[in-house]
Amino acid sequence: MVVPYKHEPFTDFTLEENRQEMLNALKKVEADLGKEYPLIIGGERITTEEKIVSVNPANKEEVIGYVSKANKDLAEKAMQVADSIFETWRTSDPKFRADILFRAAAIIRRRKHEFSAHLVKEGGKPWKEADADTAEAIDFLEYYGRQMLALKDGVKVESRPIEYNQYHYIPLGVGVVISPWNFLFAIMAGTTVAAMVTGNTVLLKPASATPVIAYKLMEVLEEAGLPAGVINYIPGPGGEVGDYLVDHPRTRFVSFTGSREVGTRIFERAAKVHEGQKWLKRTIIEMGGKDTIVVDNEADLELAAQSIVQSAFGFSGQKCSACSRAVIHEDVYDQVKARVAELTKELSAGNPHDNSHFMGPVIDQGAYDKIMEYVEIGKKEGELLVGGDGDDSKGWFINPTVFADLDPEARIMQEEIFGPVVGITKAKDFTEAIKIANNTEYGLTGAVITNNRAHQEQARRDFHVGNLYFNRGCTAAIVGYQPFGGFNMSGTDSKAGGPDYLIHHMQGKTTSEMF
Repeated sequence: MVVPYKHEPFTDFTLEENRQEMLNALKKVEADLGKEYPLIIGGERITTEEKIVSVNPANKEEVIGYVSKANKDLAEKAMQVADSIFETWRTSDPKFRADILFRAAAIIRRRKHEFSAHLVKEGGKPWKEADADTAEAIDFLEYYGRQMLALKDGVKVESRPIEYNQYHYIPLGVGVVISPWNFLFAIMAGTTVAAMVTGNTVLLKPASATPVIAYKLMEVLEEAGLPAGVINYIPGPGGEVGDYLVDHPRTRFVSFTGSREVGTRIFERAAKVHEGQKWLKRTIIEMGGKDTIVVDNEADLELAAQSIVQSAFGFSGQKCSACSRAVIHEDVYDQVKARVAELTKELSAGNPHDNSHFMGPVIDQGAYDKIMEYVEIGKKEGELLVGGDGDDSKGWFINPTVFADLDPEARIMQEEIFGPVVGITKAKDFTEAIKIANNTEYGLTGAVITNNRAHQEQARRDFHVGNLYFNRGCTAAIVGYQPFGGFNMSGTDSKAGGPDYLIHHMQGKTTSEMF
């Protein structure tokens, strides 16, 4: 019997026992630094001469691992394996597939701090963020296993005395999963196992900045009983391996999480029908956001300021759900603006190893340079309240930065920065605030801080985002509780961790039997 789903609890690191366990886990992970990791194709470990070098973004001299790099030939080999294995895997018992997820969740749960320690090292995550990432990975495994069990017998349709009708779901084929570096464990695991548990075979191409944690997932899934070739681990450059597999005529669907630039490019390439291709490729794409917290003049102003700061600077703003804009009613603008500045000045950025800083680094030099360019743009567009500086001498650290008095059309208010930068503007009334909140090309998350019930209902109707929160921040959706995914340029509207997410990886089939 499968127990009802409940999300994985978070760790309280103020308890000395938990703190010590995490420190011990970090020591264990440090003993593995600098190891080499092969590709996994059809269960075979393949070592290549060319390597992806994964480094600690908080200490770029520290190498997490040397990961074998796939090329087109190895991508083709992986495709042939996955295509062949699909013919048997598609007929496997959904209960068997779900059980693999449940076993994998149990393995990760027993070694929770170890996996979180990997995220601290490879992703530069503070302990709290790393723990939440690991918990979410467990949640995806548990939730999608249960969802597959709920869907395995199909959906009831009507029959007549002369016929018996059934409607059920069948897998699609070979899926290419291209996962991001920011939720390097949770999203990578969730997108991979969603494709697998629904009966598809998978080519997993993790982000080049964080490939080691994906290898660790492969080890867990193998231990949990995953047959060889169902998921194939092929990290490699997007321009070579990614493009080749997106274009491949045997690719049935592409699951991508990442930037708008890459996501729209994948969407366009996947639309082309290549010679030998007999289907229209499906895409499951989540790209990002320009997420807004709206503060009404009938609001708890301390809650508003805390929500803005926590949502903007958690994991250095490197979340597609991060608050990068605050729109504040003019009646309370000066008060909230001042309090946001005070709270931000209390934060520090530094190496997350000892858990003494609220923020860690940004992921790499490219991210650092891009964010600092936006800081310079912001200095021309508004008032710099806090921050605006960084240090990339040892790791890639940028201090939390707040710009105020911005035009809603300013670049800082329109373009996704993906770093610890938040812009603030004012609105003359609540209706205008919602209008400003909607004036971007994205539609992922948003929050409204108000005690006015009519304004809440107005926002529920008119604030066009996939995840809307009232009287809290706009980050930290929980699998199975707040299905996550956005509108417009935030993606293809699929809701990860929701009751219909797995259906995107399957197709419906009707059978009718006449009597």
